Amino acid sequence: MKLYGYFRSSAAYRVRIALNLKGLAYEQVAVNLVNGEQRGEDNLDRHPQGLVPTLETEDGTRLTQSLAICEYLDERYLETPLLPADAEGRARVRALAQMIACEIHPLNNLKVLKYLTGDLGLGEDAKLAWYRHWIRDGFEALEVMLASSPATGTFCHGDAPTLADACLIPQVFNARRFECDLSDYPTLRRIAEHCDTLEAFQQAAPSVQPDAR
Repeated sequence: MKLYGYFRSSAAYRVRIALNLKGLAYEQVAVNLVNGEQRGEDNLDRHPQGLVPTLETEDGTRLTQSLAICEYLDERYLETPLLPADAEGRARVRALAQMIACEIHPLNNLKVLKYLTGDLGLGEDAKLAWYRHWIRDGFEALEVMLASSPATGTFCHGDAPTLADACLIPQVFNARRFECDLSDYPTLRRIAEHCDTLEAFQQAAPSVQPDAR
């Protein structure tokens, strides 16, 4: 398999975690988002939205959208499941994952930040205020969901990593990168710190990717 992505892309980071948790071998192909390679002809052929990641399967099928890719991997490779066995558990994990991937991350991704500072002419301070506002807005609710549920364990759901953790860790990485204050989210930080001790998460970290700079 080939994973087309960028070392700091949260969406590609999620898929790397999922692949690593499954113990699957894959080749990484870098698409430099800062240099605009995502809008190049080659990437648009793979991903008409001009985004990453794209996963090219062993038979040449191309899959897009990180959550869809992760669920494909879970259905195709049954070992080390990313979703719980029960319907209620699956719904909870999907809700946590979508809360991050569909509500928090889209407001703070590179495309949005470039629009704020480019087309809208906002300064760096205004951009950071935007970023930190939406992290706080999302993490406050996420902390309540995690801290108040008996289903939360060592990880977001129980005592094995799931799709929710694969989404959480990249978002925590970004929050730290933009110096967001995480002191009000002890449950979230506890889970993230535990995930960071696992090889699957360590090997997916942006700093150790081939295109890291």
